[in-house]
Amino acid sequence: MSAWGIAFEQPLSYAAGLRLQEALLQARIAELIPDTVLFLEHTPVISMGTRARAEHVLLDPPALAQRGIELAASNRGGDVTWHGPGQLVMYPIIRLGAKEADAHGYLRNLEECALRSAADFGVAAFRRPGLTGAWTATGKLAAIGIRLKRWVTSHGLSFNVCPDLAGFAAIVPCGLAQEKVTSLQELLGPACPSLAEVRLSLAGHFGEIHQRALLWPQTAPLPASLAQLLCPYRHLLRPPAHSARITKCAAASAAVGRSQKAP
Repeated sequence: MSAWGIAFEQPLSYAAGLRLQEALLQARIAELIPDTVLFLEHTPVISMGTRARAEHVLLDPPALAQRGIELAASNRGGDVTWHGPGQLVMYPIIRLGAKEADAHGYLRNLEECALRSAADFGVAAFRRPGLTGAWTATGKLAAIGIRLKRWVTSHGLSFNVCPDLAGFAAIVPCGLAQEKVTSLQELLGPACPSLAEVRLSLAGHFGEIHQRALLWPQTAPLPASLAQLLCPYRHLLRPPAHSARITKCAAASAAVGRSQKAP
């Protein structure tokens, strides 16, 4: 099996990320697109999962706005978390097959991706009984929150590469008081890998664990249906992910707009 890897070069707002995930989710349920895995960063935001508690957000809306942090509801599982530049987010939109149809097993597979990627860069990460995510002796390195609809996945994993960890001071991360959050930059200093290096590591392990070789727009033409859904985000995609089909999509959209305005 295979899946398409889509990498964003510029941070995406959380609202835009939700819209894109929902569009891809519905298309995947309808078998209109193949399995797809998004790799991106978000602009600063606190997302509140389906089990979030308001008291786990420690700043009021004006204080958050002053710091440039949005507050957003999310349909993923879990509590409260922070996203921002320097944190790599992986959103798989994949259909789980009959042998994969296990929500807990899928969550543990995402954890395994994070653990193996941490090890790639010399960081010893581990699971903690009763908790989710990838942990180190210094704090939590990766968080996981998922959603399943008709056994198609959305949301996924956030991995702290080089974010400003001060963002987490605005919340009780994942509802766990007194628990620290860490990053590869904090752990490795000047030896911290780039976001691109961590993306390739996560993509490789995701492919191994989920038995889906990742294809990239940089090496093969995107399916037309997938290119159409990505068209509104083409300016944020990693060059040359503006594939011929995405570019054609943009040209076609512009042509439609001109024709609608014509007398």
